[in-house]
Amino acid sequence: MPTASHATSFVRSSSASSGWKKKEDHRRRHQGCVRRSKGHRLRHEDPEKVIAIRKQDKDERMEQEAILDTYLAALGMIEAPDAE
Repeated sequence: MPTASHATSFVRSSSASSGWKKKEDHRRRHQGCVRRSKGHRLRHEDPEKVIAIRKQDKDERMEQEAILDTYLAALGMIEAPDAE
């Protein structure tokens, strides 16, 4: 069973590889991170989403969450967000 420390380790090592200048080095490092995550039974897609979210600024992230909540509420999947 994967632990929080495994997930945190994967996110940090994947985030670090995004700053690499050479594409080949970045690709190799990323593949290694994906292999390690699979070895710990983590889905590599989820930490990659977390990495993408971490790169966004707070206002942009909040706006996207509000839009998603609006659509989910319209489909009856969640309660309608309170109007402020």
